Amino acid sequence: MSSTSTVLADVPLFPLHTVLFPDGILPLKIFEARYLDMARDCLREKTPFGVCLLKSGAEVARENESSVPESIGCLAEIDQCDVETFGMLLIRARGTRRFRLLSHRVESSGLLVGMAEPLGEDRPLEDNQQLAKFGACAEVLERIIATIRERDPDSLPFAEPFRLEDPSWVSNRLAEVLPIALRARQKLMEMQDAGARIEVVHRYMQQHQLL
Repeated sequence: MSSTSTVLADVPLFPLHTVLFPDGILPLKIFEARYLDMARDCLREKTPFGVCLLKSGAEVARENESSVPESIGCLAEIDQCDVETFGMLLIRARGTRRFRLLSHRVESSGLLVGMAEPLGEDRPLEDNQQLAKFGACAEVLERIIATIRERDPDSLPFAEPFRLEDPSWVSNRLAEVLPIALRARQKLMEMQDAGARIEVVHRYMQQHQLL
């Protein structure tokens, strides 16, 4: 999307050593003042925050060291919140849409705030070969879900409903759980082509004898 009317101004950003995908679950333990205030504002105003992989810098504020986020991230909405101890929030956020960071600044609190352009949905699968690979990937994911449910149903890292017929959902969930390097996971999240992401995770699983 390139229309200026779709640009989101003043999106609070949470740079992390993790990659959030659309429909992904992100549990967070928040204790820094800037993020406590951010979470309270998001809950009160029912607005999202942006999650970006850290390009450089630290998750926890350090003097004279700025946090630099990747330019493609994912918006997140808080769907669960609890207070563990005084001054600490336990939240669960859920990924919604990817965005491109057009610019960002650091507020006096240390919170990063950015101008974000939402990105479009994935392009659909194009050919029978991709559809066949998608089918194999969906079967692997179904087995993973069944195994986790059997061992520890409370630790399932996916939110229902499970959309095993959706190539974007399946490829995003596999990209989350496969032991892929963070930078490679970031590249998978950035893809706007479901078939291309399916190709990559299918090849990875073949190479590691998971298929």
